[in-house]
Amino acid sequence: MPGDLVTALTALLPAGAVLTVPADRVAYERDWRQLYADPALCVVLPHSTAQVAVVVALCAAHQTPIVPQGGNTGLVAGGVPGPTVLPGTLPVVLNLSRMRQIVSIDTQGNTMLVQAGATLAAVQNAAAEAGRLFPVSLGAEGSAQIGGVISTNAGGVQVVKYGSMRAQVLGLEVVLPNGEVWNGLRALRKDNTGFDLKQIFIGGEGTLGIITAATLALSPAITARATALVGVASVAAALRLFEALREGAGAALSLCELICGPAMVLAAAHAPGAKLPFTAACYVLTELSGTGGGADVSAALEAVLAAMLENGVANDALIAQSDRERAALLALREAVPEGEQREGGAVKHDVSVPLGEIPGLVAAVEALIAARYPDCRLNIFGHLGDGNLHINIRPPMGQIVAALADVKADITRDVEALAVARGGSFSAEHGIGRMRLAGMRAHKSTVELNLMRAIKRAIDPSNLMNPGKMIPEDDQT
Repeated sequence: MPGDLVTALTALLPAGAVLTVPADRVAYERDWRQLYADPALCVVLPHSTAQVAVVVALCAAHQTPIVPQGGNTGLVAGGVPGPTVLPGTLPVVLNLSRMRQIVSIDTQGNTMLVQAGATLAAVQNAAAEAGRLFPVSLGAEGSAQIGGVISTNAGGVQVVKYGSMRAQVLGLEVVLPNGEVWNGLRALRKDNTGFDLKQIFIGGEGTLGIITAATLALSPAITARATALVGVASVAAALRLFEALREGAGAALSLCELICGPAMVLAAAHAPGAKLPFTAACYVLTELSGTGGGADVSAALEAVLAAMLENGVANDALIAQSDRERAALLALREAVPEGEQREGGAVKHDVSVPLGEIPGLVAAVEALIAARYPDCRLNIFGHLGDGNLHINIRPPMGQIVAALADVKADITRDVEALAVARGGSFSAEHGIGRMRLAGMRAHKSTVELNLMRAIKRAIDPSNLMNPGKMIPEDDQT
């Protein structure tokens, strides 16, 4: 009985670790975008891996689903309750925010051991204090927890140089669906001893187990940066600029973001104190970074931009002259999604294509919207260096995104199909969660889905770990 489970959890966990009152649960039941608010049986806030194991074992004994939750900053409703394959059974939300310790840092081996509830910002700060860099950076880093960042294989703005979260993980500790603990916290760069088990949990969205700790790889601290905002006439010109930066700067190129004109106008209206230095059809925000005393990234950036301005690929450019100016430029990029939300929201898409397909994809989306949804407004921005674009469709002027409820699924189907037709992905960095299941059905092959189902059945045969997420439920048998 549900009451028996709550009683057992309350008896075995510290005071205040089990939340049952609806007002206490509500923040854990709603997703970041405020689109879903399904109830949980209770919310559990463990302090240790041992406590997580107890919770999972009890839930398994009661055949009660578990929703693992980090900072709840995901954009696809992967960390909140949803439909369950067990009718009438409410899930337990297991939130890891009280497991936030930075356990240790090894500056010789350039590694860090952290609990899963540590925020991304806390990890970045701890690395910096030790004279190192943890390079994953994204807008929600003050709230996003490492366990969730790993479970979604988050990317962010520096993937072009450092790779996504998967590239930063050396080892994991995971509580399995039966309550067993797998300790794979190895701080090794090379370990060729069979299946690399951590990889099935990275990007697994909590459907196979609960990540409770991680051994992370650190990078050398950045000692020099050069940041610029560049105006170009088209997406094709933006891509040419990226190629020139990659050729001229090599490994120093650490950030290259595309912000189309309407997106930049939106950002400038909502970034505190923002002022656009020039008007352009498209903008490229780029940064070169280096380590060691000999890193002359400013000269490299200036040389590339001078050549691009001379040959007409770039129309305008502003190089940040101080940390304050750099922060202001980066704030413009981060203000795009917030401004979008404040002005009525959007039908969001997170797609990727091979670099050469980016201009064609944008042109195809523009044609699609003009032909089928002419009153809607495009908002395109994203990570130019790794082919990941956020193609968001805003409602007509003066309306909120709810006005597109009747065509939302059609818009998403059409945009995702355009990306996949160009050899791309319908979800580049946000994952699947609850909101991208239709894309899984439409675009994943039977072979891929069957492989995922087989792994899911082998590790979680009762389908108690985050059911209704990532793998379409109607395909699970």
